[in-house]
Amino acid sequence: MTIRVLLADDQALLRSAFKVLVDSEPDMEVVGEASDGAQAVRLAKSEAADVVLMDIRMPGTDGLAATRMISGDPAMSHVRVVMLTTFEVDEYVVQSLRAGASGFLGKGAEPDELLGAIRIAAAGEALLSPTATKGLIARFLAQGEGSDGDAPARSERLDALTGREREVLVQVAGGHSNDEIAERLEVSPLTVKTHVNRAMAKLGARDRAQLVVIAYESGLVRPRGD
Repeated sequence: MTIRVLLADDQALLRSAFKVLVDSEPDMEVVGEASDGAQAVRLAKSEAADVVLMDIRMPGTDGLAATRMISGDPAMSHVRVVMLTTFEVDEYVVQSLRAGASGFLGKGAEPDELLGAIRIAAAGEALLSPTATKGLIARFLAQGEGSDGDAPARSERLDALTGREREVLVQVAGGHSNDEIAERLEVSPLTVKTHVNRAMAKLGARDRAQLVVIAYESGLVRPRGD
């Protein structure tokens, strides 16, 4: 299957560079370009994009607002958003995840890293830039930066999870793949996938990135000290 990619950035030169890179891959194609968030939302829907590379800071409707619109539209439940930012170590990282993004990546990422990010997001995996640690994200979540006030509700929703689903959620929050979790818990990868899918359904999470956010916000997982 070909991954349909939408580029959303107010810098035309950057979009052109990304387009050349993405279109050079046999399993990807750029299906549209947007210069602001509102246009990105429209094109994501009309062009049936699989992955949106979304700049955070754009005129008018910014990337965060656009991501919320996409993640909140049932007709675009399959669309995955990867946020692009110049400054990875700031509050926008957590806001991006809370808005429904599958992860984030710095604009200075290497070509292979960018292409890998698209494939990871398309597969429904959580994408966390190698240059920004999970510990950083955990600290922001623990501090309540940009909190949406839903933490208590999410904590209560954890009651719906089975003991094994909680174990798997902890492992997901640690950034482990299904195969790695299977090895750690001594079960099959298929069993892990089933637990992950059930946890996502019970917690109303779009993807694994959302599971990571909920795991920290609910207090199930706490940031490690430096």
